[in-house]
Amino acid sequence: MKRIGVTGHRNIPAEAYAHIRGAIAAVLHGQGGSMEALSSLAVGADQLFAVLALDHGAELTVVIPSGDYEDDFEDPAELDGYRRLKDRATLEVRMAYPHSTDEAYYAAGTYIADNCDRLLAVWDGRPARGPGGTGDIVRYARERGKPVTVIWCEGVERA
Repeated sequence: MKRIGVTGHRNIPAEAYAHIRGAIAAVLHGQGGSMEALSSLAVGADQLFAVLALDHGAELTVVIPSGDYEDDFEDPAELDGYRRLKDRATLEVRMAYPHSTDEAYYAAGTYIADNCDRLLAVWDGRPARGPGGTGDIVRYARERGKPVTVIWCEGVERA
């Protein structure tokens, strides 16, 4: 079974969305065989990846950073999307952090990087805005020799 993890931005600019969606789908389609998809199901790249992976027949492993992770979802529709995807997961892994902190997010991201065969990064190439952000997880994975596929739409700036 091939294991593909995701790290990525929560805010995907509208002008980049179709490109990013298509690029993720192409990577997943090219895998063939059985797949396990690892995601923390944050809004944006994580949820988009999870939806597409499930559409491609992957088993979903959800990596939950903290006990109060659901409190991070301010929009009820986004929380509902998280819960729907979490309910479809084959496996749920919980980090041992009671509260959502940068340390908890970093732990979840490194868990995903450590437990996948390839990391997909929906990433604009810029440094992380806080500890545990996409740039930090990409650097962590690369330092360990993990294959990383970066997906972004050239010329588009993240808000």
